[in-house]
Amino acid sequence: MSARDAKLTPVLVPGDAEEPDYPSQALLAAIVESSDDAIVSKTLDGRIRSWNAGAMRLFGYTPEEVIGKAITIIIPPELHEEERRILEKLQRGERIDHFETTRVTKDGRRIPISLTVSPVRDSRGTVIGASKVARDISERKRAEQALRESERLLSAEADELVKLNELSSRLWRSRTLQEGLEMMLTAVIELLGADKGNVQVLEGSGKDGVLRIAAQRGFQHDFLEHFREVSADDDCACGRALRSAQRIIIEDVEADAPLRALARAADYRSVVTTPLIGGDGKPLGMLSAHFRSVHRPGERELRRVDLYMLQASDFIQRCRMEQALRQNQEALREADRRKDEFLALLAHELRNPLAPIRYALATSRKAGRTLEQRKRAEEVIERQVAHMSRLLDDLLDVSRIKHGTLELKKSRTELTLVLGAAIEAARPILDSKHQTLSLDLPEQTVQLEADPVRLAQVFSNLLINAAKYTDAGGSIELRATREGSAVVVAVRDNGIGISADMMPRLFTFFSRAHTALGRSEGGLGVGLALARGLASLHGGRIEARSDGPGRGSEFIVRLPVAVAASEVSQVEVSADGPATDARLKILVVDDSRDAADTCATVLELSGHQVQTAYSGRRALELASTFRPHALLLDIGLPDVNGYELARTIRAAPWAEGMVLIAVTGWGQDEDRRRALEAGFDHHLTKPITAEKLESLLQSLGAEFRNEYLASGKAGTPAGVPEPR
Repeated sequence: MSARDAKLTPVLVPGDAEEPDYPSQALLAAIVESSDDAIVSKTLDGRIRSWNAGAMRLFGYTPEEVIGKAITIIIPPELHEEERRILEKLQRGERIDHFETTRVTKDGRRIPISLTVSPVRDSRGTVIGASKVARDISERKRAEQALRESERLLSAEADELVKLNELSSRLWRSRTLQEGLEMMLTAVIELLGADKGNVQVLEGSGKDGVLRIAAQRGFQHDFLEHFREVSADDDCACGRALRSAQRIIIEDVEADAPLRALARAADYRSVVTTPLIGGDGKPLGMLSAHFRSVHRPGERELRRVDLYMLQASDFIQRCRMEQALRQNQEALREADRRKDEFLALLAHELRNPLAPIRYALATSRKAGRTLEQRKRAEEVIERQVAHMSRLLDDLLDVSRIKHGTLELKKSRTELTLVLGAAIEAARPILDSKHQTLSLDLPEQTVQLEADPVRLAQVFSNLLINAAKYTDAGGSIELRATREGSAVVVAVRDNGIGISADMMPRLFTFFSRAHTALGRSEGGLGVGLALARGLASLHGGRIEARSDGPGRGSEFIVRLPVAVAASEVSQVEVSADGPATDARLKILVVDDSRDAADTCATVLELSGHQVQTAYSGRRALELASTFRPHALLLDIGLPDVNGYELARTIRAAPWAEGMVLIAVTGWGQDEDRRRALEAGFDHHLTKPITAEKLESLLQSLGAEFRNEYLASGKAGTPAGVPEPR
């Protein structure tokens, strides 16, 4: 019998009483052969009798290679006993349905399969063999693994947030400033996994002040004496942090000559010093964590520390208020109330997303779930994780504004475009409450010199605030007028209004009116404070007006109009000009496989050609052979520092013209400067929206193509030219 016959012809059992029906058997053979599943027949001693095309595709063996051989050729050695039990069941005439197990392909890969095994009987009903139907379930297993990993990450994130809440609660339960400083040190050492550390309190004002150690763990007398007083002129980590008002990380003090000898004597190898900044932007002190080995904390660790330091700074200021204003008990009670309210609000807002997430995860685990139910569960998880991310983003924006490190990316933009983006952001809550939004905008174009994203955040916060505190079916008005060299934008509603006692603290961080808490759709009470801070950074201001409770409210934003620019000639682009959606070759580099793979998928769906690397060394290899137009490069790689990798690529002759984009959670001015010095062209701070990334890549594609056409090589195929 030929190999083709073995594939297509059903097994003929000796002793069959009837002659085979050849046309029927040919039809049956064709059905078996065309099946996507692997269909195999075997004898009761485990010898393969037939092998269809599906089996060849799944396991890699041709019929000639396996027919007549033991079925164990595709069974892992440790599962041979499993096969013996299957044969025993077959001999008893039992059928095995959808049994999940593992098989081995010709090239040694192990694949998960779902196996259905049925006994084959002769005309007398005697079991003479078995038929197996095997289906590859690798994709399902990967999806299940991805779901388990998502559950693990969500659980870890929830645990971290609960831990942060517990540490903040412990701090605020401290009875004295000194007890609180000790608690801060314990908390930061725990959050960073450090070996020792100290807290310094600033005596005096700003850079003219002196840092003194107020709490420490793990240091001897000589070290404490050396750092008894530290000023901004000193070249130690805390002196540099005081001088720059930014966190200082020294990964290896052996490479830092001024600190080497002292660090050896004090038995530490790396140090992280974070300024304690007050609500007025002035330094209060320093908190340093020391490690016995070379170390740089991860982005998530530093994010948690930043959030905790907000509380630590508030605690120090509260204690100083108690010391300086002991007689003003009313002010102290208000500080306590705001502290308790914030902690309760933080706990409430962090718990809220966890309930639907848990329900969604429970739905995903149910055996009888439908694809639609699973899709809805995944959408719920995605929405709630996005909500938690927005909460953290708001808190980090508060930190940046308080520290004076929030950077605006100003450009000339139109007011209507900014307001359009704000309305789009607020549209979901407006629609859900069936509220009417009326617009009254100037007919002439109003140009602004502004960061369009941040300025849109100002107006979206005001619109969302108006929607929250206005009844369903209510009305909201957005009005803009030109007044001399300024534009005045007002958001007015017919909602619950603002009481006189609330008005003075309306723009205070974490402040919400007690009478409005039951009506709020969530949040930490930072929206109006952020709006005022962002407006101020644009040279503007915000004021609030209300005739009292039940009388509605109005928020008025006044911004400077951009200085008129000279007329710019308009250049018409011909229909056959360079496409702005030109396809690019992109290399995505991130040690988080989930981050790299999902980013690559988004880019591929946008039409780009994408490859991924999960380490610095692999990225360098791919960059030299793949020759991408752009590299999306994570800074925190496990084997090669992202900055060093950028310098290496920049020095390579084959990298001329490549665009390097830093993708990182480090978003301070110093981080951007360091990235540009290392050779990066762009610096993006995580999390990055797909829209923002695609916008950047489209502009790069247009630049590549325009440059190529300008070189006199017009008429090239669609896409962009290869980098030089």
